[in-house]
Amino acid sequence: MITGLHHVAIVVRDLDAAAQGYARLLDVAPTAQDGRGARRAWFWLDNIGLELIAPDGDGPSGDRVRARLDDAGEGQWLVAFTASDLEAGTRLLERRGLAVSERTERATMFDPASTGGVQIALMGFPPLPSQAKGPLTGLDHVVVGTANADRALAIYGAKLGLDLRLDRENAKWGARQMFFRAGDDLVEIGASLKAPVSDAPDRFGGLAWQVTDPDAEHARLSAAGFNVSELRPGRKPGTKVFTVRDAPAGTPTILIQQNATESA
Repeated sequence: MITGLHHVAIVVRDLDAAAQGYARLLDVAPTAQDGRGARRAWFWLDNIGLELIAPDGDGPSGDRVRARLDDAGEGQWLVAFTASDLEAGTRLLERRGLAVSERTERATMFDPASTGGVQIALMGFPPLPSQAKGPLTGLDHVVVGTANADRALAIYGAKLGLDLRLDRENAKWGARQMFFRAGDDLVEIGASLKAPVSDAPDRFGGLAWQVTDPDAEHARLSAAGFNVSELRPGRKPGTKVFTVRDAPAGTPTILIQQNATESA
């Protein structure tokens, strides 16, 4: 039913400034879209789209974005999955306990109260063709932080039907990590081993972008004026990562090369 990730959305106050920042970060030109009380800038990569959205006049989209900005400020707001059949997928998720907050011919939005606290959407059409042209090719995974790992297992595994590929605890990091596969894409759920389990809402925890040449991308972003960390081995054996400390809209951002030891 769910075939992969479709896009992630970030709410911003200054769309033009955020779009310029992500154009430099992703090395992709944005496509503008206005309507329903909001302005948007879209970036399409190999496996996903990134939507920047800001309120602009009256309309349901603008109302939702204003409410989010008033409640939590700028940052990650939504993760959308692609459905092979939107109508059938929506009915199935409703039967599994997800409450629909809005439905159109092309998308279904679910009430965050039924998804653990984060905004989840289902899209009835595939992502648009990639505009990526450099070492940064697409999204490696989206991160969600949870205070209740069992609730997250129920939502992402039993209700959304994603494939749980890894569930591990690491006392050194003080964290439990669960990786769910949606088609060829990944959602990472992180839970602290040091905090008590609670009913606190889940929160988006950042974006990990794929790179084929981390050294070249590190140099490019440094030259573009970003504050980047040193290159270092990732937590997953064989990976190489670095952090972008000042990504637009304050979104936690890392760039990761998989199988770095094999290509070295």
